[in-house]
Order: sequence, then C-alpha cells, then structure tokens
Amino acid sequence: MPRTLFISDLHLSDERPEISERFYRFLAEVAAHAEALYVLGDLFDYWIGDDELTADDGDRMARRVAGELRTLAQAGVAVHVMRGNRDFLLGERFLAAAGATALPDPSIVTIDQVETLLMHGDTLCTDDHAYQRFRAEVRGRGWQERFLGRPLAMRRTRAQELRAASELDKRAKPPEIMDVNHAAVREALRRHHVVRLIHGHTHRPARHELEVGGRRCERWVLPDWYERGGYLVAEYGALRLEML
Repeated sequence: MPRTLFISDLHLSDERPEISERFYRFLAEVAAHAEALYVLGDLFDYWIGDDELTADDGDRMARRVAGELRTLAQAGVAVHVMRGNRDFLLGERFLAAAGATALPDPSIVTIDQVETLLMHGDTLCTDDHAYQRFRAEVRGRGWQERFLGRPLAMRRTRAQELRAASELDKRAKPPEIMDVNHAAVREALRRHHVVRLIHGHTHRPARHELEVGGRRCERWVLPDWYERGGYLVAEYGALRLEML
C-alpha cells in the first residue's frame, strides 16, 4: 500500500542543530519507507540564495540537508518541495542538489483517490494585513534581484534582521490574526473544487471538518518542528498525524 508523508515548518538552521539531527533520523527511519515525501514550506528558517550550496562561506548544514534529501530520492522516494514564507528563495540549484521536484503553492495531488489541495498556508492568513503586504513585496522580482545581488554575508545579516523583526511583530499581534481566515479556507476549497486541504505555517496541528457548498470537507494542519516535530501520513485509505 502506498505511503505518503507530509511535513512543513522544520525551520532548519545552524542555531538549532538538534532539529536537523531529528530530520536526518526521520528521513532514514521513516521517510525511507514511503513512496513520496511532500515538504510544504519552511524547510529552512531562512534561505538567502542557492549559492549557500557552493560558496566557500556557504552553509554546511544546507549542503547536508540537500545531500540527505538526494539520498532519499535516489532510494526511490519521490521528494516534492514547496517554498514557504521563510525559504521562498529556494531555487532550481537547490532542488537539483536535493533530487527534488518543485511543488507550486497551491498544488493539487491525488491521495488515495481524493483530490487534495496542498498549500504552505500563509496566503490563508488574510487577517494579517501587514504580513500580506510584506509577502507581496518580497515575492516581487525587483526585491529579489536586489537582495540576491548582495554578497552572501550581507544577505545573511539582513535575513537575520528580518527574522528578528518578525518575531517581535508576532508577539505584538493577537494570536487569531496569525491563524487562517475561515472564509479564505472555504474559498480555496471552493475555487479548486476539492474536499481536502493540507497546509502548514500556523503551527497548530489538527484536523478540522467543515462544509463547503453542501460538501463535507476536511483541513489538516501540519505540526512545526520547534519542540518535537511530526508529520502527516496517508496510507490504507486514511490520514493520521504522527508526532516524533
């Protein structure tokens, strides 16, 4: 029976090596026995360009992550990677190094004969107007060209500054602002004509039931890996959340 795994929000970084080690064990002990692995965004805490993989002052952890994913892919597991709000600059060089296929946000895949909508989830948080404005800015071609044109060390410093500012900003916001907007969820299900949605970003793992246009639908939220980590597994015609 095919076994498909979904993960997101690992936020891998040199500052939290224990999470990286947990991820490597997951790949070797869990993902190696699956047919496919879907990474739904924020594999890294931030990504400042694919030259992290080749520059003399690049990130060794990033190189190992790519290598471990490539080993998984070479063993026959299909690896699909979606860009998140932290690693939206992941490019073709990283995907090639990881043996992975780019997964657009949103995407529709068939899981156990059910058309399933996959998203990172940040576009569903429409009540956070400041974040949505920032997202639109950094996804623009001009912003990205200017950022990637800077030296690697300068980009790394800027990314750390943006991350620190983001953490301060989140502390000042009501929690509900950073969760999904339920109307946005319903619209996504309606627009894509599906009854199942899987996403990450909000760090609130759960299964939600809802009705859209007279159809029973479900929304699965993936866990983050800050404290413990986990994944969603699809097998034997059912889905379940597993914590590490």
